[in-house]
Amino acid sequence: MKTLIDEFGWNAGKIWKTLDTKGPLKEEALRQNTQLKGDELWTAIGWLAREGKICRENNMYKLGQTNLTPKIGTDAGKVWNTVAKQGEVDISTIAKLAQITEVDAYTALGWLARENKVKCQKIKSKEPKIKVTLK
Repeated sequence: MKTLIDEFGWNAGKIWKTLDTKGPLKEEALRQNTQLKGDELWTAIGWLAREGKICRENNMYKLGQTNLTPKIGTDAGKVWNTVAKQGEVDISTIAKLAQITEVDAYTALGWLARENKVKCQKIKSKEPKIKVTLK
């Protein structure tokens, strides 16, 4: 059975293949070409950043040695510390408590998922959300 963490990795592969084929793309073009929703795109970007395979230059994502480590790595630390203190918590709450945006929380979550440090599950609400716990 495919887990949510497996989906993050699968989505990272979609982004990698798209950038490998089409070259550098802005976020909206990357989303359109991969057919990923915002949270799926951001977690996959975090995953690829942790692998050192994606960078952002002039508002475009491209394959290459990552330059995203300082931002996403720092945010991953904030997310990890928040979840360590709170236990199981949803991504919106993590963003508020860690004082980062939800986009940054999702990319940090992708980073932590690639490091195999978190467990995630979707929760049903008006808008789909993700609950996070530490492994």
